[in-house]
Amino acid sequence: MIVPKKTASWQSLLFQLRGTILEDIKWRLAVVLGHAILVTIVYELSSADGNWLSITPFSLMGLVLSIFLGFRNNTSYDRFWEGRKLWGGVVNTSRTVTRRILTLIDHDQTDTTHVHRHVYIVAAYVHLLRQHLREEWLPQEVSHLLSPEDIQFLEKEGNRPIALLQRLGDRIRQEYKDGNIHPQHLPLLEEGLTDFTNLQGGCERIKSTPIPFSYNILLHRIVAIYCFALPYGLVPLVGGVTPIVVALISYAFLGIDALGDEIEEPFGLDDNDLPLLALSTMIEHNVRQRIEDEDLPDLQQPNPITRILN
Repeated sequence: MIVPKKTASWQSLLFQLRGTILEDIKWRLAVVLGHAILVTIVYELSSADGNWLSITPFSLMGLVLSIFLGFRNNTSYDRFWEGRKLWGGVVNTSRTVTRRILTLIDHDQTDTTHVHRHVYIVAAYVHLLRQHLREEWLPQEVSHLLSPEDIQFLEKEGNRPIALLQRLGDRIRQEYKDGNIHPQHLPLLEEGLTDFTNLQGGCERIKSTPIPFSYNILLHRIVAIYCFALPYGLVPLVGGVTPIVVALISYAFLGIDALGDEIEEPFGLDDNDLPLLALSTMIEHNVRQRIEDEDLPDLQQPNPITRILN
C-alpha cells in the first residue's frame, strides 16, 4: 500500500508515478493517442468536407458512462473498505484472544511455556490468514511460532487458518479437561475463535465473489469504444489540438476504469492493496509482547523513497 508523506507537497504528488494508475494504462493511453493523431492528420490533409461525427453523442454518452464508472468504483471501494474493517477486526480479536488466554487459563496449574504456545498459535494464525487470502503457503514465516508437528499437520490442509483454529480449540478444550479453565470462562475463549472464523469468512466472501464478469466486460468495451471514437467527434471542432483533448479525456475514463479493477480485490500485492504483511507483523509483535517474548519482529515501516507497505 502506498503511504504518502504527510509533508508531501502538491507538486510532488502531481508528478508522482509509483503507485498511480498511469503505470497500468500507459500503453492503452498511448494507443488511443496514436489513433487520435492519425485521425487528426487525415482530417487536416483532407478537404474536411467528409461526414464527420458531431460532439453531441459523445457528450451524452460521456455523461452516462461517468455515472456507470462512478457506481462501479463505489462498489470496488466498498469491497476495499470492508476488507480493511475485517482486518481491523482481526487485529482487535487477536489482542482479545491473547488477553483471555493469559488471564483465564490458570497459570498456577499450567506450565507458563505451555500457555505461551497458545499465544504463538494466535500470532501464526494471522500470517496464515494473509497467506490464505494471497494463495500462498510459506511455512518458513511461521516456523518460529509453530512446532514441526503443527507445520506437518498444516501441509495437507486446504484451509490452513481454519485448521490451525481447530488445533487451538482442541488444546483449549484439553486445558478445560485438565481443570485449568473455569467452566464459565470456556465460552469466552470459544467466542474469540468464533470471531476469527467469522472475520475470515468475510474476507473469503470478498475474495471469492468478484464484481460480475459481464458487468466489467461491458464497461471495458464501452470505455474503449468511446475513447477510440472520440477523435471523430472532436476533430471538426478543435482541429489540430484533438490529440491533446482526447488524451486528457481518455486518461480520465481509462484511469477510472482501471482504478476500479485495482481496488476490487484488496488482498493482493498491488501497490494500492491492503498492507496485510504489515498488519500481520504488527499483530505478532503485539501479542508476543504480552508474554514478554524476545526477538520480536520489526514493525514494517514505509520505505522513505517508495513509501510502500506490503
